[in-house]
Order: sequence, then structure tokens, then C-alpha cells
Amino acid sequence: MSGPIERLFQNQVIRFLALGGFAAAVNWLIRIPLSLALPIEAAVILAYAIGMSVGFTLYRQFVFPGSSRPVTQQATIFLAVNLVGAVVVLALTLMLISAQTGMPYAEPIREALAHGIAIGVGAVVNFFGHKTLTFSLSAGQREGRLS
Repeated sequence: MSGPIERLFQNQVIRFLALGGFAAAVNWLIRIPLSLALPIEAAVILAYAIGMSVGFTLYRQFVFPGSSRPVTQQATIFLAVNLVGAVVVLALTLMLISAQTGMPYAEPIREALAHGIAIGVGAVVNFFGHKTLTFSLSAGQREGRLS
């Protein structure tokens, strides 16, 4: 009999959230030092790319294993899904920073809050994109999992 934590991690959405949360944390944390050397737009995009690399590796291995797509095709579709996610994250980050203008806390705090919220919204977009496109299963694979 497996423990409650093991049963919890049998759920694909939980695995995606946990590992995606780790990749998002890498994204969020790496953006902070990058912002010291780069404009916010460049720092967000570069941090997103680093987090995306971590995410691809983890998702492929632990969240969506067994896809019938070749790795190169998975990577190409992963990049396309994440390009949409990156646009969402960047646009939302900039909108949320702007919405906080005049707030009584420092700009780095406003940037961190805006970026963190935007990453969360981007994660929802990415889950559905990766499940339906990047790591999709063929009809035969889906039928085999139902039996």
C-alpha cells in the first residue's frame, strides 16, 4: 500500500504543478540577479528560457512520459507552446508592474510580485498546451492506458 504522498503524486496535475512549480521557482529566482544586469524585459525572457529548459526535462520524464512523438518534435512543440506562454508572462508582468505604479514599495518588489503572478497564469496556459500538443499520446496509447 502506498502512502498518501505517493498516491498524491500519481495524479498528473499534481506532478505538473510540483515540477512546474520548481521550474517556475528557477525562472522567478534567476530573474532577480538578471535584472541587475539587464532591462526587465530581457531578464524576464532569459529567465523564462532557463525555467523552460528545466521544465521540458522534468515534464518529459515525470509528467508526460511515453509520448509517441519523437524528442525533436516534442522540443519544437514545447518551444511553440512556451513562446505563447512567454508572451503571456511578459505582457502580464509589464501590465502588473504598471498597475502598481504609485504603490508604497520599491520597484524590485513590484517587479517580483508582478512576475510571480504572471508565471502562475502562464503555468495554466502551458499545462493545457503541453498535455494536448507537446506530449500528446496517440489514439492507440490512450486506449492502452484506459485498459
